[in-house]
Amino acid sequence: MPLDKAIKTTIIKEYGLDDDDTGSPEVQVALLTARIKHLTEHLKAHRHDEHSRRGLIAMVGQRRRQLAYLSRTHPARYRSVVKRLGLRK
Repeated sequence: MPLDKAIKTTIIKEYGLDDDDTGSPEVQVALLTARIKHLTEHLKAHRHDEHSRRGLIAMVGQRRRQLAYLSRTHPARYRSVVKRLGLRK
């Protein structure tokens, strides 16, 4: 389930280093987080949708790998994105 283009654009502008930055780890983590939240809401209503559940698990794994890369290479940027997205308690 893709995100709405307007939502995607605002996330890119908010988390990117510039307006056209779609590849930085911060943007990728933020986009994955938005998709994960959207899919989680879908799965609350459709509990038996196993195909979407599998996609959700794949997205969570991808986000985890992106965060691991970010924490390994740029710890300050990692702490910033985790705090802004509210991922870790």
